[in-house]
Amino acid sequence: MTGTLVAPTTTALAGRAVQVKVPATSANLGPGFDTLGLALARYDELEIEATEAAGVVVEVHGVGEGEVPLDASHLVVRSIAHTFERAGVALPGLKLVAHNTIPHGRGLGSSGAAIVAGVVAAKGLLEGVVDFAADELLELATELEGHPDNVAPALFGGLTIAWVTPEGPRHKKLIVHRGVSPLVLVPEHEMSTALARSLQPESVPHEDAVFNVSRSALLVAALIQSPELLFQATEDKLHQHYRAAAMPETDRLIRALREAGHPAVVSGAGPSILVLTSDPSERAAATALVEGVAETVWQALPLAVDFKGATVQSA
Repeated sequence: MTGTLVAPTTTALAGRAVQVKVPATSANLGPGFDTLGLALARYDELEIEATEAAGVVVEVHGVGEGEVPLDASHLVVRSIAHTFERAGVALPGLKLVAHNTIPHGRGLGSSGAAIVAGVVAAKGLLEGVVDFAADELLELATELEGHPDNVAPALFGGLTIAWVTPEGPRHKKLIVHRGVSPLVLVPEHEMSTALARSLQPESVPHEDAVFNVSRSALLVAALIQSPELLFQATEDKLHQHYRAAAMPETDRLIRALREAGHPAVVSGAGPSILVLTSDPSERAAATALVEGVAETVWQALPLAVDFKGATVQSA
């Protein structure tokens, strides 16, 4: 943050309102563990208003309705409060209305989207008061999320490579080849990200690390230039098989998809499946395969890549 330009009171901010739109994301993409992320065209949309009255009013429609908290512990509100605190500006009263479509607990970056929504909402509410650079937004979001692989694509769109330096998290955005046609397969059951991470060993064999380095490099090339390489590029030995026991049907369906030649991977921490096809017709074949062998209901979402990332505008 470049610093406070004006020292506003909470009353001075009252009446300011913004509209925020944040995409779903899929992290890891197979071999790119905690590094690669892809923004997908499914969105949570929110209206946030600064109010004279103290306190927080929250409405949630769609995904999470009746389940998420409606007070100051709501993740979007916490993210707004965190950003205001870091900017050195007192938090005004807030009214938040959320229209959610990103599934919760399915490996599609719902918590990252909520965090990013709060950070960019605060940016919009503080326009003309505090300026935020792109890396500062990423740092704020990463402080709350713990790692940048989901929040980077949610903030910036497209394919992102995220890494951490002593000065904070950094990212590089890349434009995905127009031939890449993502398909997300979403089950009815959820998966705990914390549980998935707890199954990851502290060290892996040297040959597995080398294997993943090569596949991660190949995956970047496949996504931006050579989609025909996506099947080999999505191979992984670093994390997916360690987590398989916690989501057996996800593992079984990925095996079936890959045996049929589809570049399928776990989306984020799971249990959703991401199929990075190079042809829209391949999405239909993958969907039909899952419908034929799945033991439970899976929703097929053929999604475009989102190239914009989070947007905020005055309401």
